[in-house]
This record gives sequence, structure tokens and C-alpha cells, in this order.
Amino acid sequence: MKVNKSIEIGGRTLSVETGRIAKQASGACLIQYGDTVVMVTAQASDKDDPSRDFLPLTVDYREKYYAAGKIPGGFFKREARPTEKETLSARQIDRPIRPLFAKGWSRETQVIANVLSSDQENDSDTLGLLGASMSLSLSSIPFNGPVGAVRIGVTEDGDKIVNPTFDERDECDLVLTVAGTKDAIVMVEGAAQEVPEQTIIDCLRMAQEEIQKIIQLQEMVLGEGVGKEKAEWSAPQAPEGMKEALESALGGRLKEALAHHGKHERSAAVRALRDEVFAQLADKYSEESDIRFLKATYSSMEKDILRKTVLETNVRADGRGLKDIRPISCEVGVLPRTHGSALFTRGETQAHVLCTLGTSADEQRIDGLEGDSFKSYYLHYNFPPYSVGEVRRMFSTSRREIGHGNLAERALRPVLPADEDFPYTV
Repeated sequence: MKVNKSIEIGGRTLSVETGRIAKQASGACLIQYGDTVVMVTAQASDKDDPSRDFLPLTVDYREKYYAAGKIPGGFFKREARPTEKETLSARQIDRPIRPLFAKGWSRETQVIANVLSSDQENDSDTLGLLGASMSLSLSSIPFNGPVGAVRIGVTEDGDKIVNPTFDERDECDLVLTVAGTKDAIVMVEGAAQEVPEQTIIDCLRMAQEEIQKIIQLQEMVLGEGVGKEKAEWSAPQAPEGMKEALESALGGRLKEALAHHGKHERSAAVRALRDEVFAQLADKYSEESDIRFLKATYSSMEKDILRKTVLETNVRADGRGLKDIRPISCEVGVLPRTHGSALFTRGETQAHVLCTLGTSADEQRIDGLEGDSFKSYYLHYNFPPYSVGEVRRMFSTSRREIGHGNLAERALRPVLPADEDFPYTV
């Protein structure tokens, strides 16, 4: 059955349609705002995997040039690898919906957002999040939604704009993207030009009011009786007596292992104790699902002991008090030939940062649906395996690296000089 509902948000019509396209998907919808249209689908595997101790959720967001009536440049015309914007948008959709899945859900789940039309004024990322919520709510997947998302901009004069256009965002001192449920905010992301705290609070309140309208829109669609019956699902439970068996085998030794103040010594002691105890219980708990619950129970006991220790002694795991910070040091000029170099150390965490200065010819050109643009400042973040004492293959830049690099880039951009005053590339 085809259903189409709409409301007004920020002076423009926001509509949700389902039942016309992607009929084989568990949940699917079309979201339209202005002339920007996004199709979002949600699908889950029909097989459980009791050995999984994580939510196997994948979110993909794609913008194709046809959405803006363009043909890609270059020799190869097929658009393959996701752009940085697509990766960041996928992560932005993932964060608000991930905590709302049923506890213990172990079926492979995929949400795909495809931008079908772009008016080059209204951003499609928040529409992707709305579509993800709507599709999951329509599907058979247990999902504790719906959620809504809105972007709030604040101009230099203090005027607040709901879902500002790309041009309006360029003139804003604050741009916040807020996602929330009917009762609470679940994600905030943004960039600002050092605005007062009260301005941010006011924007959050305004955003929550708009989110309520977006959730009501989804409820209007669901109220038409569309969507699939939710799959029966209950969180798997650990076998009876497992926690007691673990406690008996540990005999209080876990607290001793956690008493090491050094991170590596503590991790090694906890890991060695875990391996020893698991070997003792191997005959009783040998199934994959049992091993999963053993790990989860052991981890839960770690957290309980650490929490109790902190509350009772006011001392954290590494020996610091509640208000103590790790030793911090910073070195500059650590390399001879780079334009700039620094080594920042906080406890056992280090950041080695290098800076290069170039001319305007080194600007990064960005091709997007909203038009071409240039960046004279960009930050690349790398997270090699040795930084956490691990061994793994190094592939292309990960989503995490792109996301964290963008976070640091946006934090520094407001304090850099304007292009008119500093015509260089950093």
C-alpha cells in the first residue's frame, strides 16, 4: 500500500513516501525536502549468529552525480569509492540509530541511503537519517525508534535558521546537527565560531521541538497500517550459574589483576587470568554461544570491580585521583626538514603531527552535488595498528580515520586566518 505524508519544516515541505519503490526490501521509503530526494532501505539477514558480541550494522550513504544532473569528470565515468562526504554522512546516520536496536541483535543488518535528486540547496544527510529511522520502523527489524534529525544555524546577528541551505550555512557562526527520539537527544554534531554556551543550549531546545514534528510525521505513516510485523526477538541470556562459576574460579584474583596501575601490566594480568579461568571452564562451557557469554560476563565483572573501587577509594585504574589528569608534554621542531612538527604526549597516548605549507595551487578541489569547492586547509588523521600495540593489515583510509580527521579539522578551522589574509594552503 502506497502512503505519502508531509509536514512543513523550516518553511519547506518535508514528505515521506513508502510502498512505491524497493518493494523487496524489509523497509524502504522516499524522503523529499524541497527538490532533494533520498531513498533509504533497511534489510536484515534471517540468520542469527550467537557467537557475535557486537551489532553487525552497516550503513552506506551514496551521492551520485546524476542527482544534480551532472556527469563525473575524468576518464572513468563510474563512481566507485565513497567520497569523504559520503563516509561522514554514513557515520552520522549510524551513530543515532545504533543504540536503538534490540539488545543482543546479532543478524547482519544494512541500511542504504541513495540520493536520487539534489536541488543543491538542501543537504541530504539529515534526510538520510530520517529515512533510516523510517525504513527501520517499517521493517521487521526490532528497532526502538523512531528518531528525527534537524540542522540549526545561527547567523552573526543571532538569528536561528532551521535546516539552513548551503549558502546560509556559509554565513552562520554556529551550525548544529541534532538527532533525537521523542524524549531525548541522542546525537549532536556541529561547528562554531566560538559562540556563547547559552546559544548552543537554545539551539538544542529549538532542535528538539522540530524533531518532535519529524517523529510525528513518521508516526502518521506508521499509523496507516503499513510496514511489516516485527521479528520476535529476545536478548540471549547467559546460562544459569555462569557468573557464579566464574566468580568461584577467579576467587578474588580479578581485583588483584586490576590493581596494576600500568596499562600494559594491567591488560596482561587481566588477559592471562581470563585465559586461565576460561581453560578451567572449557569442559562446562564449550559452545560458541557459551564462550561469547563468558567473555561478556568476565568483562561485566571487570567493570563492576573498577566502578566499585573508584567509588570506594576515589582512585582510578591507573592510580590517579578523580580530579588528576595524566602528565602532558609537547615537543615542537622534532623533525629537521618538515615545515612544522610536534609530538604531543598525554600519559601513554601520543600524537605525532606534521604540518606543510603550500601555495593556492595546492588547494584541494572537492567535487560534490552542491557544486565544486576548494579547501585551503585540510587535516589527515592516521591510526596505525602499532599505536595500540596490535598487528593488522593496512588498507585504505578507514571510516574512523576519516571521521576523526574531520573532527580535528573542524575544531581548528575557526582559529585559522581568513583566506584573504593568508593566501596559502595548510
